[in-house]
Amino acid sequence: MILQSLCQYYDRLEQNVDVDIPEIGFSQEKISFVIVIDKNGLMVGGKPQDIRETNEKGKPFPRALFVPKIKGRTSAPAAFFLWDNAKYVLGACVKAKEEMANEDDKFKITPNRFLLFKAEIRKYLDNVQDIGATAILKFLDNWAPEKSLTLENWGEICKANFVFKLDTDFCFLHEREAIKQLWVKYAKRKLSEGGIGYCLISGEKDSIAPTHPQIKGIQGGKSTGGAIISFNKPSFLSYNKEQNLNSPVSKINAFKYTTALSHLCGFGSRQKIQIGDATTIFWAEKENQMESIFGKILSQNNDGFDKDVKLFLESLQDGKKSVYINEKTQFFILGLSPNAARISIRFWHVSNVEDISQKLMLHFSDLRIEKRENDPEYPSIWHLLIELVPSRKGEKRKTDAIPPNLAGQMIRAILNGSKYPESFYTTLLSRIKTDHQINYMRAAIIKAVLTRKYRFKNIKKEVSVALDKENTNVSYLLGRLFSVLEKAQQDAIPGANTTIRDRYYGSASSTPKVVFPQLMKLANHHISKAKYGYVSDKWIEEIVQDIDVFPAHLNLEEQGEFALGYYHQRNELFKKKEKKGEK
Repeated sequence: MILQSLCQYYDRLEQNVDVDIPEIGFSQEKISFVIVIDKNGLMVGGKPQDIRETNEKGKPFPRALFVPKIKGRTSAPAAFFLWDNAKYVLGACVKAKEEMANEDDKFKITPNRFLLFKAEIRKYLDNVQDIGATAILKFLDNWAPEKSLTLENWGEICKANFVFKLDTDFCFLHEREAIKQLWVKYAKRKLSEGGIGYCLISGEKDSIAPTHPQIKGIQGGKSTGGAIISFNKPSFLSYNKEQNLNSPVSKINAFKYTTALSHLCGFGSRQKIQIGDATTIFWAEKENQMESIFGKILSQNNDGFDKDVKLFLESLQDGKKSVYINEKTQFFILGLSPNAARISIRFWHVSNVEDISQKLMLHFSDLRIEKRENDPEYPSIWHLLIELVPSRKGEKRKTDAIPPNLAGQMIRAILNGSKYPESFYTTLLSRIKTDHQINYMRAAIIKAVLTRKYRFKNIKKEVSVALDKENTNVSYLLGRLFSVLEKAQQDAIPGANTTIRDRYYGSASSTPKVVFPQLMKLANHHISKAKYGYVSDKWIEEIVQDIDVFPAHLNLEEQGEFALGYYHQRNELFKKKEKKGEK
């Protein structure tokens, strides 16, 4: 189902004139330099031309170009057609550290690799009547690998990939019509050669691919790419079938599904989100606006959404009919992550646009809680998961520190409308006890987790958005009480370096019987010292009248209710303070 959907997606993209995707026989590769030659095969300007682009910080990065390629390179040397790295194109490279005799002894020539490249070009272009073909053959005949060492900026050049261009052309050499037609004809012939079998994707007899093209763009994977289907050890084989003949896919369909995957995972793809170690890609069976909005909703790591996304989310929240909701178009979501040898599938979800919209609406509804002005109204998965990462003073919390597997589990919970991962909740409670912080994001997470727990247990219990004075649950009341006791201390000792939250939150939320009697005694002292101590005293009296006894222990659900009681009460006290300041 996964590979079939990807092949269909490739066919859809190929018919779209606004989308650049490699055709059969080509691959998207990172190219940094172009060697411009004249009709006599001489390098124009005496050096390769830099065609890299620059990012916002001015740092150069390679361009993604479609170049001729029908197979990858294994450990054995092999040259590509009309493009490659400096070892092959120019016949030189940087030495490995162990090869260097001194700091000046950095470069070496690789004539054997250059000869392989030269032979590869000659194999196709020797008898081609084309000015570009003639020029590249002259260049290869005239070039000597020793010349590479005299080029400027060799340190960067030797790490890059190259293409060629005729000085009178606007296109690259491999894009010249005569050369391109010759290559496409050869590629199609190669794809039809080999053993015949039934393709698992099409169900038809075709030439089966012994190996599949590498998939690039998976964060954390090898730069050369990885494979979803790979049989590289005898223990993986059966019925004397070698390599990928154990999972037969035609060469054309292998090209299609790997090309579609690389396109979705590519640099700048709007249909890819990265959360933790999981690369999540998504697409629809036909063009749909959800493709451009889904990733923004889940991965936004700042407070601003673009206009279309905000309009969509507001329509879900208000229950209005959205242009997306009635869509029955199938929608596919695939989670991938790399391991030592392959790309593993973390999750696979098939639904339709209407169902996805409803599940997103439910997710944000469960998260909804009272917030302050600068808090994001629609927190993304990144917003939620980053709360599990320890924060160090003066340092930003890093996405790669998010616990592995959790991003995929969270996405599954959202898309299925199921309970959030238990580890997500327990890790958050532990983090709160460690750093004593209950902010908007953490309170929203706790509310959402408890809401879904009660829903799946068929417990008719509503978790309120704001302060609920009618809630007589002891754990919720204890959280409210703890917040008021902290406020009494702050009123009595303004600017105190350490508050009761810093010292007692962990024990107060798990073993209240041990801590609260002591805190109540402290509160009497604080109230007597504070100018407006009577306000805190009134709050305490109102809360305590519904608490018969301080429990010895609070379980995990009750600890979450404690945190919500604390958050709601603190927000209420903050609002009172704001109103007082306005007067």
